Amino acid sequence: MLTFGEVLDRSSIAFPEKYVVTDGERRRSYQELNSEVNKFAGGLVKIGVRRGDRIGLWMQNCMEWVVVWFAAARVGAVIVPLDTWYKDTEVEYILDHSEASTIITATKFGNIEFLYTLNKIRPNLPKLKDVIVVGDAPKDTLSYEKVLEMGRDWRENQEYTDRRFQNNLDDVVFSLYTSGTTGKPKGAMLSHSNIMTNAKDVASIMEISHRDRFLIPVPFSHLFGVLGIALTTVHGASMVIQPGFDPDDVLKAVEKEECSVCLGVPTMFIRELEVLKIREYDTSSLRTGIMAGAPCPIDTMKDVIERMGCDVSIGYGLTEACFVTFTGFGDTIEQRVETVGRSLPHIEVKVTDDDRNEVQIGEMGELACKGYNVMKGYFKDPEQTAVTIDGDGWLYTGDLATIDEDGYVRIVGRKKDLVIVGGFNVYPREVEEFLIEHPKIHEVSVVGVPDHDMGELVAVVVNPKSGSSITGQEVVDYCYEKIASAKVPRYVFVGTNLPISGRGKVQKFILRKQLVEKIKQDNINKLVPTQVRLKQKRETVGKDASDFLESGKISKTQLELLKKFLLTLDEEQEEMFRELMSESE
Repeated sequence: MLTFGEVLDRSSIAFPEKYVVTDGERRRSYQELNSEVNKFAGGLVKIGVRRGDRIGLWMQNCMEWVVVWFAAARVGAVIVPLDTWYKDTEVEYILDHSEASTIITATKFGNIEFLYTLNKIRPNLPKLKDVIVVGDAPKDTLSYEKVLEMGRDWRENQEYTDRRFQNNLDDVVFSLYTSGTTGKPKGAMLSHSNIMTNAKDVASIMEISHRDRFLIPVPFSHLFGVLGIALTTVHGASMVIQPGFDPDDVLKAVEKEECSVCLGVPTMFIRELEVLKIREYDTSSLRTGIMAGAPCPIDTMKDVIERMGCDVSIGYGLTEACFVTFTGFGDTIEQRVETVGRSLPHIEVKVTDDDRNEVQIGEMGELACKGYNVMKGYFKDPEQTAVTIDGDGWLYTGDLATIDEDGYVRIVGRKKDLVIVGGFNVYPREVEEFLIEHPKIHEVSVVGVPDHDMGELVAVVVNPKSGSSITGQEVVDYCYEKIASAKVPRYVFVGTNLPISGRGKVQKFILRKQLVEKIKQDNINKLVPTQVRLKQKRETVGKDASDFLESGKISKTQLELLKKFLLTLDEEQEEMFRELMSESE
């Protein structure tokens, strides 16, 4: 197996003129990408990045993300990715804990102001030496282009030449922060071998070749996205990247670029299918894909195969161990939706009881895996590493599963307290620790509840302090824009009794069941943050007011007044108002 740098070298020799990355209208051939990587890597050496240094990478999927990824690997540095939607407290904690010396970012993406946030937290990060900016670089930062310019003489840079050939397969290349039951994010350390060997085995099952073109809408800040880069380059294929997920944009790219492989979580495929019901796109180039991150409904799997022509595989993995199991082309639709396939080559799996003894075939217990895919440990956290990986190298996933006589793994629940919202991991304790700081909240408990579109959503029970009262809308609005959107509760239950065990702990499996039943029985609607609802309302209120004007119910002079009035109404009040207006006809 080769390191990331060696894989890029090999593919640039084998396919020099072939496009490897398409980012909108920008394209790079393997030769061009390799040249830009060498320049940027040489520039990193010039600014003092050392072997083992942590480099924060905080921006949307783009050409530069790919360049930085390979360049950091070339100089022996470790990429610490940050999700674009992270708030200042999350970014500050990860950069501080990882001891990042450099961060590479963009000026902004949509309404996300990367530099504004960094300027706010930079005084609290004494080890952060350099900020490199893709785009207009303000004072006290370096531009991406400047670093490229500094590395133009990479061929004469002896230190860089030495570094290129010092890299080993077991060197850590990626430190991806994932929360645990303790609530604080932990940096899972993954090596070249962890990722590249995993990509090679998955590519073999999917029959990937240099003829394939990958469509990658999943974020590079997740392991799934980086595996997309690895899957592309290991066989000299091509990738078409998306800065963020939009189903129309994905389908347009599939049609325009004739993509043959599509990656995504079930939510992404569901939304693409919804678009195809109302608009036509040519997806005949699709051959296969990977669906991972959450369970897939059987109707979605059938539609992806039949409507999109994509013979998709299901992958099960985790940040600490890449892909563990995978389905193949020979597996039935039922096997793809009811199981997560069988273990990849050279990876062992077993199911264990609470004492970590292996159980019988078909019995439920905690899934464990062992092999080249298992991380090297959590950065600066030997205690949690020892809890997660035993002395024999078995990593305990926290997922409850069964294994049948043919080796198919079924995930039946989670031992760890985790909610997966549209493929993104949300750890309830993080949300609970945030909400308990609210001055009106005395007690809080968070669980996940099923959702057709997102797989799961966050539901929360809050009990107010004596003499205080709080509404569900207040809770949602308190969270919005302060924590990542996937963590914001969409169902809030105030004053609900919590089921407590004999040891005084909340029995979350019982609470989850109670809330799911209550949502169904009472037909409870999801809560939407007030700012989001107002934005949506502003987009529709003009048309509504115009309709009233055209119907003769109001005069032109009353039009603007009605618009303001409609903006003040909640959904129930608006419905009552419409009923009154219809009765006046």
